Amino acid sequence: MNVLEVEGITKKFKDFCLNDISFSLPAGYIMGYVGKNGAGKTTTLNIITGLLHATSGTVRIDGITIQEDPIRYKEMIGFIGDTSFFPDDFTGKEVIRTLRDFYPSFNEQKFRAYMKEWDLPENKKISQFSKGMQVRLMFADILSRDTKILILDEATNGLDPVIKDEILTLMQEYISDGKRSILFSTHILSDLEQIADYIFFIDEGEKVMCESKEEMVDSFLLLKTGPEDLTDELSSKIIGLKKTEVMAEGLIRADDAVYFTGNVTLEKPSVDQIVIHYILERGKERVLQ
Repeated sequence: MNVLEVEGITKKFKDFCLNDISFSLPAGYIMGYVGKNGAGKTTTLNIITGLLHATSGTVRIDGITIQEDPIRYKEMIGFIGDTSFFPDDFTGKEVIRTLRDFYPSFNEQKFRAYMKEWDLPENKKISQFSKGMQVRLMFADILSRDTKILILDEATNGLDPVIKDEILTLMQEYISDGKRSILFSTHILSDLEQIADYIFFIDEGEKVMCESKEEMVDSFLLLKTGPEDLTDELSSKIIGLKKTEVMAEGLIRADDAVYFTGNVTLEKPSVDQIVIHYILERGKERVLQ
């Protein structure tokens, strides 16, 4: 069963267009949503969460649209960004009162248990919390409600390694019952190497690829060679070719490895390297148009 279904969403702005984005996310899985700044990641997330209305297209969470049941739709979403969504002047107690009034499924006992476990004081203002404490507080909110999908938008930015590792562990625990899923938008692609099952790559508002992480990584090889060893024909097979006087590097499709012999190093690429070389290639294509 798919927890999230995005079908042909388009959003037109004066100087940008999110164009016909579609994907589905099965229950129990994590999808990394990646692309450079301004690619359309946050626009997509804002449409999914209901902060923006799409020009066209449909989003379903657990089979329902926001138009069909706006209260249930929004309650099924847990959202964590790179800043706290709780007002700075709120204390922990005020957070509890707000969540109790706003979400029918909020479990106050469970929330207080998380606050105690993570040493989050009830009488201290959110503005006095460290960033790690604020992220924990947002997780306490989400884990204390009947959410179906957790949406993260650069949520691990600026976290120290210990807190980041804790957050990645919490993400795995969130989907462990096989009924919930996570959509994780981040530019820290090393985080996705650890936990993502699927990768959606967006650039200039358009889908570039959407595959399982394993399929994506297995489809490419990172090539390194001397620039003098590349003919025009070989260069045409390289995605995002970078050249210096002593080194040429780029991405090739795994099936094209037979064309590259001699003084060549081929290795398995990271998700980060795949995305970087594709962005370089698409930039060159736009220049030539």
